[in-house]
Amino acid sequence: MKEFIKVMKALSDPNRVKLLKMLQKRTMCVCEIQAALGIAQPTVSKHLKILEDAGLVGREKDGLWVNYSLTDGIRSPYAASLLGNLRHWLADDPGIRDLLERSDAIRRENLCGPRD
Repeated sequence: MKEFIKVMKALSDPNRVKLLKMLQKRTMCVCEIQAALGIAQPTVSKHLKILEDAGLVGREKDGLWVNYSLTDGIRSPYAASLLGNLRHWLADDPGIRDLLERSDAIRRENLCGPRD
């Protein structure tokens, strides 16, 4: 039951749900997520850690960048089920639609400059 509660708690915050919806579209770094959600970097990092601990989000280092993406849910059947269903949920929510449109235009190179 612990695993189930961890996944449910991870989805109990609106910003974490928004973050997952953005990651459905593409891999993003912290600065892109921060710009899209309009929240502080430490808050974004805290949300990502909670989602990662629940098995919903994974990260991959790419030079100086850390890229975040949705997992395949292999660590948890609850995470897998929710990630599969979340693809269909909230598609008609105006706030989510606006966020996804805004996030399409946000690029790390414009926020932080190129990193080699």
